Amino acid sequence: MKYGVSVLSIIPCRGEPADQAEQTTQLLFGEHYKVLEERKKFVRIRNAFDGYESWICRKQHSEIHQDEYNRLNDYHMCCSTLDLLGILTCTDDDSIMTLPLGATLPGIKDGMMELAGKTYEYSGDIIPKPGKDKVKLVEHALMYENAPYLWGGRSPFGIDCSGYTQMIYKLNGIKLPRDASEQAKIGTTLSFVEEGEPGDLAFFDNDEGLITHVGILLEDNYIIHASGKVRIDRIDHQGIYDEKTRGYTHSLRIIKRIYPHK
Repeated sequence: MKYGVSVLSIIPCRGEPADQAEQTTQLLFGEHYKVLEERKKFVRIRNAFDGYESWICRKQHSEIHQDEYNRLNDYHMCCSTLDLLGILTCTDDDSIMTLPLGATLPGIKDGMMELAGKTYEYSGDIIPKPGKDKVKLVEHALMYENAPYLWGGRSPFGIDCSGYTQMIYKLNGIKLPRDASEQAKIGTTLSFVEEGEPGDLAFFDNDEGLITHVGILLEDNYIIHASGKVRIDRIDHQGIYDEKTRGYTHSLRIIKRIYPHK
């Protein structure tokens, strides 16, 4: 078995081993993975954070030893960047890169960390140890407002609905699966929208009854979700109501509580 870690800000992950293939998710800096299959130009990986399998370009693959992979297993929920865009410096060669909100900084101490044989310095804001706090969760959710929708995206510069909820919960120390249909399988089911609290998840289905959308409840029957962009809309027992178009855009299926009751 081989292992790797993302040492780039964002790595596109695809459904097939081709540059033109659909982007199904992304790796952010500091996220590590197992290598499942290798081809000339692509490698198939399994993200350690959520178990999601995809293909990445071999040129963007950075191999690590199993010992480091195991070490990263202990760190990858411990520290995330909190700047919308932060600067990371590789002290070995003084090169810099930008990191998006939610990137992982495994084992960082006093702004310094080692990863894949290199030493890095990060001077921005971080969450050193995420705590389960619904107030903070909502604060972090609002930081992504107006981020453009991007299928398979997980950053403030392009994000999809389940990538959005996954990243917000990651910032608050809880793992969620990558896809909305899988996220809907965990947590406690609530009977009515009125039972929901800010930070709870609302799931929506299509005409075939398949869950295809998810968002985060806010106060006073509002929801924040990624649809065209990360936006705030009204929600009721029917679904999401767009006040601009005066119509429902998503049909409510279920409300789930991941956090304990506040």
